[in-house]
Parts: sequence; structure tokens; C-alpha cells
Amino acid sequence: MYIFRKGEKMKEAMLSQPMGGKTEEEIVATREKAIQALEEKGYEIVNTLFTDEWYSRKNMEQRGVIQIPLCFLAKSLENMSFCHVVYFCKGWENARGCRIEHEAATAYGLEVIYEEEI
Repeated sequence: MYIFRKGEKMKEAMLSQPMGGKTEEEIVATREKAIQALEEKGYEIVNTLFTDEWYSRKNMEQRGVIQIPLCFLAKSLENMSFCHVVYFCKGWENARGCRIEHEAATAYGLEVIYEEEI
């Protein structure tokens, strides 16, 4: 999906960010830095931080979700289908979900950007 702004096509990008063992402040700071870097390069960000009530632990358990991290990964992969680019934050190779997102991105030919490159 392309978004048109001032006659210009923008590419869609998502973040793959390790969160395990990180504080809320660390997650937000990393996320904001990545979004800024991508927006400066002209990318439109596809949200993969699922914070609405549908994804609260309580509601997911009520819906019968047993593997909550797998549910988040599935939604993330779904959102990847709307993207041209995936930006991998430092430490992605140590997070199982990020490694799976990386495998999917490369297997399906998405452009991959690493935080270290920007």
C-alpha cells in the first residue's frame, strides 16, 4: 500500500524491537529513535505496538489465547504484509520473535534496515 503525499509515494515500514528484559522507558526511547530515523528517510510507520484493550493480557486470556507472545507475533507478521521495509532495532538477533520476523522479511523480499546502519 502506498500513501501519497504531495505527489510522492511513501514506503511503509515497521519496527522489529526486542522488548524482553527492557523497561517501559527503554522500549519507548528505542521506538521513538527508530521512528524518527525512518520518518526522516520518508517512511510511513505501520504500528506493531499493540496496546489497545483487545491485546490486554486479561482480554486475550478471556478469548482463550494460551500463547500470548505467539499471538503478538502473529499480529506483527500480519502487519508486515502492509510493509515494504522492516527496521530491526539493536539486539533483534537475541529475541525469538524478532528472529522470526527477520526470517519472514528476508524470505518474502522485504527491504531490511538495521539500527546500526542509520
